[in-house]
Amino acid sequence: MGVNIEKVFGDNVFDDSVMKVRLPKSDYEKVKVLMSEGGEITEQLADVVAQAMKEWALEKGATHYTHVFQPYVISVGAGKHDSFASVPDDGEIENTFTGKDLLMGEPDASSFPSGGLRKTSSARGYTAWDITSPVYVKEDTLCIPTAFCSYTGESLDTKTPLLKAMHAVSKYGVRLMRLFGHEDCNRIFSYVGPEQEYFLVDKNKYMKRADLRFTGRTLFGAMPPKGQEMDDQYFGSIKTRVKKYMNEVDEQLWKLGITCKTEHNEVAPAQHEIAPIFAISNVALDNNLLIMDILKKTADKHGLVCLLHEKPFEGVNGSGKHNNWSLTSDTGINLFKPGKKPEDNKLFQLVLACTMAAVDRHAVLLRLAASNTGNDHRLGANEAPPAIISMYLGDQVEDVVNQIIEKGEATSSLSSGELDFGIKKLPNLQKDPTDRNRTSPFAFTGNRFEFRMVASSNSIGDVNTVLNAMMAEQFEIAYEELKDAEDLDKAVTEYITKLMREHQRIIFNGDGYSNEWTVEAKKRGLPNCRSIVDAIPALTYDSTIEMYEKFGILSKQELEARKEIQLEQYANIRNIEALTMIDMANKLYIPAIINYTKQLADTVVSVKSVGVDASVQTDILKDTTEKLVKAKKAAVNLKAVVEEASKKAESQDIAIAYKDDVMAAMAELRKPIDELEKSLPKEMWPVPTYGDMIFDS
Repeated sequence: MGVNIEKVFGDNVFDDSVMKVRLPKSDYEKVKVLMSEGGEITEQLADVVAQAMKEWALEKGATHYTHVFQPYVISVGAGKHDSFASVPDDGEIENTFTGKDLLMGEPDASSFPSGGLRKTSSARGYTAWDITSPVYVKEDTLCIPTAFCSYTGESLDTKTPLLKAMHAVSKYGVRLMRLFGHEDCNRIFSYVGPEQEYFLVDKNKYMKRADLRFTGRTLFGAMPPKGQEMDDQYFGSIKTRVKKYMNEVDEQLWKLGITCKTEHNEVAPAQHEIAPIFAISNVALDNNLLIMDILKKTADKHGLVCLLHEKPFEGVNGSGKHNNWSLTSDTGINLFKPGKKPEDNKLFQLVLACTMAAVDRHAVLLRLAASNTGNDHRLGANEAPPAIISMYLGDQVEDVVNQIIEKGEATSSLSSGELDFGIKKLPNLQKDPTDRNRTSPFAFTGNRFEFRMVASSNSIGDVNTVLNAMMAEQFEIAYEELKDAEDLDKAVTEYITKLMREHQRIIFNGDGYSNEWTVEAKKRGLPNCRSIVDAIPALTYDSTIEMYEKFGILSKQELEARKEIQLEQYANIRNIEALTMIDMANKLYIPAIINYTKQLADTVVSVKSVGVDASVQTDILKDTTEKLVKAKKAAVNLKAVVEEASKKAESQDIAIAYKDDVMAAMAELRKPIDELEKSLPKEMWPVPTYGDMIFDS
């Protein structure tokens, strides 16, 4: 029997309905004001809330509490768990949790990436309660979403910059709205709905693959006779074992108040997707962190392993995290909604023009924010958007934009129309105003933008920080340009036209996978960062520093530190991958191949001894030995190349060496071993193959 969603939804969340019952009315109202408008949380109010939280959590079976935070570039959450139990003077155990415990924590920050912001000896860090994100009980622990900073105030997480960017886009978005006569607008909300893709593999097989355990992806592996070419996995029937897993994931997420709506098989074998309903950006960040955590932990209960790496298997589609993003006023106006007559909707046109300018100006920064090392294996293949940032608008909106660019205004718009199946028993369907473009990294989908480039294992904090910051910047520029206009309508029309003409190069509605687009994008002057290493310098572009410092999101020093962290992260990941390859080659593959050649050699001798033709066995032995020699030479070479790369003096040079030299040497080692996998007897191959893993979950 299925779970009653209405009964379990939000059961483990200290949400509005719980606060309303457990807090005194006056304190409840104060908390609601703080959640919507901000302000100082007094210690007295924090004590009242903490007491209510503690009693509620104890009733849920909680024994500990923790401040949950997300360190920069670390895709899993962190937290220090403290027990409620204390020992008073009389020796009796009591459960205590004060307002101070709720408001702040003090985790050791010395071992998290700092990029030189702190000395090794500088250990103190602070977590601060994010009152706008719900507190919840999970695994007998009261979990408090927080922001994380160093002793000297630098941001060490992905949430703090996001909260600042959300404030900035709200502040300047409200100014623009009021310029258009919406005087009752007081806030602009940033919403996100991240679609999470992942792979499931059998745990027993996973444990036999050192590359999966150490790096999250297979570093060796030949494609089986069948992959995804039949297109029979996508939206196909979900296997019983996987369905049971999904059901348990749903139940846990529903109890945590996460509105997971959609789940299905993805394109690749063993690949799946889960998608929640939209939430405020910082809450969506916390929710996505929970989703990734629950996906992984629940898999273990079912004898499975959840892989969140962007490309765990070469030759089949990798995983992304489509970041559906929108801006909406507190009066219910979606800034990205064209309306029935987009040709007359000046607010939509202005917001769209600002978006075009923002994406064009910060294209490389967006490319970086959406990526990690694993995403380099995914972007540009026929499964994900290319590494070139462009915007897809669809026929209706693109037509409006073209009219404005050509004539200075739009006078009409294309109708979406109806879809007639030509079968009387089927209904005619009202079509959406625009089709979808799966090859576009930044696609308009009717009332929001879907940023399809985001890496599946990434935090969504960075990308939504950039999206909100760049819009705040353009809203401020637009407001300053228009606020003193004598004829506002005329000034708005002219400004929209100016922006769209200046940034029309960013619009592309065609096939992003085509070779022609790469050539065309180069002609337009659009950046094409094929690797994250090429995009990391965007953190310290003048345009980035100016934008982030203007809104108090990140300082130049913090950005320089994050650049250093990203470069070091890339080199460390590639180093682990290279060392894992060498270890597997020397300890698993080469010994197995040597054992096979010995059997072949013995067979050749035996066959020849009885006067029978052994040419087939001899040819196989010769071919196998040649590939074995190549594999051993490649392993020795890879070790030397890694050592040489690590000797570089600058972090940028080290990262480049790993990107160019080490990756090339890794490919040379993989090639002969993957070829040998296809020819050795299955029982002699030392690890589970792709066919074993992706077709048996």
